[in-house]
Amino acid sequence: MADTMTGGCQCGQVRYSVTIDSDEAYLCHCRMCQRATGGVSIAFKNVKIADVTWTTREPDRYQSSPIAKRGFCAACGTPLTFEFIEPGATMDLTVGSFDDSYRFTPTSHFSPETWHEDWLDTRHLPATRADDNPSTRDRWIKAIGKIPD
Repeated sequence: MADTMTGGCQCGQVRYSVTIDSDEAYLCHCRMCQRATGGVSIAFKNVKIADVTWTTREPDRYQSSPIAKRGFCAACGTPLTFEFIEPGATMDLTVGSFDDSYRFTPTSHFSPETWHEDWLDTRHLPATRADDNPSTRDRWIKAIGKIPD
């Protein structure tokens, strides 16, 4: 069964709704995604272009390679899309930009030749909750009265 989901950038200037027909997502480890996000990988949800509606305004886009462009919010910098310049039927939305990003499950990796293997499974590392870190917690409480969701 298909569901409509929403998402957007951090500042809210670029918002979308999209029809989702599965919970499958993937991690891209290619060097262009690493450079575009500043991370070691990025989580994407592949969707049909026809199923995406930009509800506020479309993202700004830049050509990140000879074959692709990326959508982002020019106001806050949030990465939102990966799209081929010569469009097909689908595009990728960043999993982190969905309002309910916890719904998705990674089912595959793309470009494993450039992954950072030490970052693939970090469950063994110590973890600190945001509300257990006084420096971070106190700044959030002073700024907005709570720890953000």
